[in-house]
Amino acid sequence: MNLLDWEHDLAGVRIGAGTAVVIRAIQGIGLPEKRNNDVEPAREDGLWAGADQYGGRLIRIDCAVRCPGDAAAALDILAELQEHADPDGVRLAPGLTVELRLKYPGRPIRMLRGRLRKAEEDQEQLVHGWLPIDIEFLATDPLYYSDQSEQTRIKLGTISTGGVAAPVVAPVVVGAVPTGMPPGTVTNPGTAATWPIIRIDGPCVNPVVTHVESKRTIGLAPLTLLEGQWVEIDTRPGWRTVLDDAGASRAALLRWGDRIDEFTIPPGRSRFQFDATDPTNRALLTVTWWPAWRTLRKDGP
Repeated sequence: MNLLDWEHDLAGVRIGAGTAVVIRAIQGIGLPEKRNNDVEPAREDGLWAGADQYGGRLIRIDCAVRCPGDAAAALDILAELQEHADPDGVRLAPGLTVELRLKYPGRPIRMLRGRLRKAEEDQEQLVHGWLPIDIEFLATDPLYYSDQSEQTRIKLGTISTGGVAAPVVAPVVVGAVPTGMPPGTVTNPGTAATWPIIRIDGPCVNPVVTHVESKRTIGLAPLTLLEGQWVEIDTRPGWRTVLDDAGASRAALLRWGDRIDEFTIPPGRSRFQFDATDPTNRALLTVTWWPAWRTLRKDGP
């Protein structure tokens, strides 16, 4: 869904420029709240600064529904905001969120994931079709994400774009890798590390995914995926799930020491490696990610 400058999207409901919802101000796009670990030293002046952790990002939207002479239409828009931004399917499901998409002049659309915390209306002038609303949206992840996801697919045992056919018979001759980015290369043009969604399609046994630069791994064992079966590892904050095609959790199969909460794609270019046992060479790794920023930077896609 494309947006105009000063037009925003709260869980699928357009607000701001060109809509019936007039925005007076949006607050909370600056530095998010921090959880600090500062220590006051005994018998000394000053303070020892500990590690600071970002908390959620509270976005406050001071707006009003403008439907001249039509109180019913104004109430309908308020109801639409409530129904889309606070559905039971999200409200009652731990970790699930809705999206707030922001479009400022000279900036691409940026997305925040969170939940509606407040939608308080003032009905003093409702009879005239004017309904001020105080909205609070709590982004559980303080980063700004690209509006569009990016994706790469990696065949098992890929050395060049053609892969390696099984069974392998010695001597193995590997041709030159074509120019351009090697297989498994991903690019995060943002300024912050981002968490990917990793899907492994069978057939394969005991798959292992490695982020080459950081040497972090995610391995599942013992696990056998047949043709048509798959498992998806969602490393995003608030999700952190390992589910198979039947919807069953496979988190118990994570190898000891493998941390999905630390399995991120850093800013810049990096590469993934996919290993498993597969005599057919048909297993496939799909990595999906959203470039991430700490601020509403002008540059980026």
